[in-house]
Amino acid sequence: MDISVVVPLYNEDESLPELTSWIDQVMSANNFSYEIVLVDDGSTDRSWEVIEELRAQNPAIKGIKFRRNYGKSAALNVGFEVTQGDVVITMDADLQDSPDEIPELYRRIKEEKLDLISGWKKKRYDPITKTVPTKLFNAATRKMSGIQLNDFNCGLKAYRSDVIKTIEVYGEMHRYIPVIAKWAGFSKISEQVVEHRARKYGTTKFGFSRFINGFLDLLSIFFVGKFGKRPMHFFGSLGVLSFFIGIIFSLYILAEKQYLIWKELPYRDVTQQPLFYLSLVAIVVGSQMFLAGFIAELLSRNAPERNQYLIEKELK
Repeated sequence: MDISVVVPLYNEDESLPELTSWIDQVMSANNFSYEIVLVDDGSTDRSWEVIEELRAQNPAIKGIKFRRNYGKSAALNVGFEVTQGDVVITMDADLQDSPDEIPELYRRIKEEKLDLISGWKKKRYDPITKTVPTKLFNAATRKMSGIQLNDFNCGLKAYRSDVIKTIEVYGEMHRYIPVIAKWAGFSKISEQVVEHRARKYGTTKFGFSRFINGFLDLLSIFFVGKFGKRPMHFFGSLGVLSFFIGIIFSLYILAEKQYLIWKELPYRDVTQQPLFYLSLVAIVVGSQMFLAGFIAELLSRNAPERNQYLIEKELK
């Protein structure tokens, strides 16, 4: 199979017929063998009924329905698991991404041997309350990851199949899939200017909390990518540093007292000096951080239940 199109959706019953018809026209015009994987993230409207109707008309359409709303990352992760295409395209269901971009994305993945292409909506139709925070997040992500992309969170992306079968997307990590791919060893990452269309049906499903969650997930990706396989290097280093700082100050206090006694000068008891308690705190914190690193090293991301989702229905 040439292409798998993964579409996560939540309450998008109005746009699905137009979207799937548009994708089918593009695929037929380019003689691509394809599948469309529609992942219903616990919609409360008629989205699943529409998917069943579309499936009856087009066997290339597959559907997965979550029992409840888990989020876009969960929908993408489950959609990735069932794809069969050599190239996987992701796009949003709200018709703001154009299927006409698919042939060029496919060509570049195949001919340029790229691992991932991220869309860049250079001209956007979003309000300033969305575009300004997005630019700040993109700048922060570029700085922390070293990946020179202008739009990390664009829903329209293309992947080589090996990439999506290797990476794991959870929480709100869909915003940083290029970063996850890079940490997994897929370094051939590029971007492509794509069309941003105004929303035709419904309203956006994302609130202000996505910015806070996105920032926390960025920190999580940075830490896991850099220290996930060796947490002792992070916690252990800080712990040892804190422990030895505490020891050095404690020895200084004791040496100072002995010197003053030897010189028969006035002195204070060790327990009467604030520096003693700061040293004690540094020793305790250092010991705890070292133990935390040791425990994290043993666990080392062994959480098999992290990506288990309750799927109510599935069409294959």
